[in-house]
Amino acid sequence: MEKLVERHWDYSKNADFYKYRPNYSEKAIQMLKTYVGAPSAGGDFSVVDVGAGTGNLTILLTRSGLQKVTAVEPNDAMRGIGEEITKGTPIQWIRATATETGLAHTYDWVTFGSSFNVIDRQEALQETHRLLKPGGFFSCLWNHRNLLCPIQKQAEGIIEAFVPNYTRGVRREDQRPFLEEFAGDFKDICYIEVDFDIQRTIEEYILAWRSVKNRFWDLETPEGEVLFSKITEKMRQVLPSTFSIKYTTRAWTMQKK
Repeated sequence: MEKLVERHWDYSKNADFYKYRPNYSEKAIQMLKTYVGAPSAGGDFSVVDVGAGTGNLTILLTRSGLQKVTAVEPNDAMRGIGEEITKGTPIQWIRATATETGLAHTYDWVTFGSSFNVIDRQEALQETHRLLKPGGFFSCLWNHRNLLCPIQKQAEGIIEAFVPNYTRGVRREDQRPFLEEFAGDFKDICYIEVDFDIQRTIEEYILAWRSVKNRFWDLETPEGEVLFSKITEKMRQVLPSTFSIKYTTRAWTMQKK
């Protein structure tokens, strides 16, 4: 069972805070559904959401009308929350990894919501290719803090004042150069991005940051907790108590040949 746990990206301590993260743009999900040819009422169109976490993207997929949705999540804490909040929905949860799902190759669409950056992308795409029917689709997507938003700019400045070497990792990179390496198996890379605004209190915003796992402040260590406390205390001093902030959902999609 060792391979069922992505130890470097163990989100057990972060899982409870995922509910404070903004979910993906529903407009972006509808655009993706149209592009991959998913019927509005779902029908037999089947989806695997890989690295489903607590079910943020998975829930949007079923809310959009899809009825055959399987959520793959190796982390017990994340999956437990997801199973609880999706009771009564058609979502089927399984404990497996992106590289060894154990599922049959019968799916129309494989999605990775904020999970494609925490796995071996090459092995995950190989497994995705196996899972998909001929002509099926792969999508990877993320929500990004829109750094042109004044509030997000201020928050970024606070972080960089405490962490001068702060970087945002693979999740912020253009995925096209990597995906083009798989031109033998997939075709027609499509990229979309959709902005959206949400209302947040400063405390909700800070709690969402507790769902983040990075190498600059490890909240499982006293040092990481101290640094995080300094950053967020400064945020409380500088940012308003309530505000509207902008995020951007970004998604890359390609089709199995």
